[in-house]
Amino acid sequence: MKAEKPEDAQRQGLRERLETIQISTEKATSWHDQAGRLRGLVNHEGYVPIRTRLAIEDLEFLAGARTELLRFSELGLRLLDLHQPRDAGGITSDTAHPILRCRSCMWRWPCPTFRAMAESFGEPRDLPESA
Repeated sequence: MKAEKPEDAQRQGLRERLETIQISTEKATSWHDQAGRLRGLVNHEGYVPIRTRLAIEDLEFLAGARTELLRFSELGLRLLDLHQPRDAGGITSDTAHPILRCRSCMWRWPCPTFRAMAESFGEPRDLPESA
């Protein structure tokens, strides 16, 4: 009987990143109601006159950001559950490093879906401070 291999560090890191996004988003307060009230404060230049300049587009984004981010992080976790490595069952001379294929799409591991997710989510320190 084959013992389950421990999850690779990159995949575990990606799962932790997605779960952190999901948990912090769940804890955050929705801006939906506040954005509605702030829309009434938009001046003739199109901004809310506070210390920062919030455009109407910013308010619309903030109003739905929490819900959209929760859905997005859930999608990421579901894709991560679908796209995971499994032993391809082939003969190899290196028994310590068997050939792996994606359980879902059967591409050689890491599959294109997992690579795209790893590149997109990356480590927080790899992301720019502001857009």
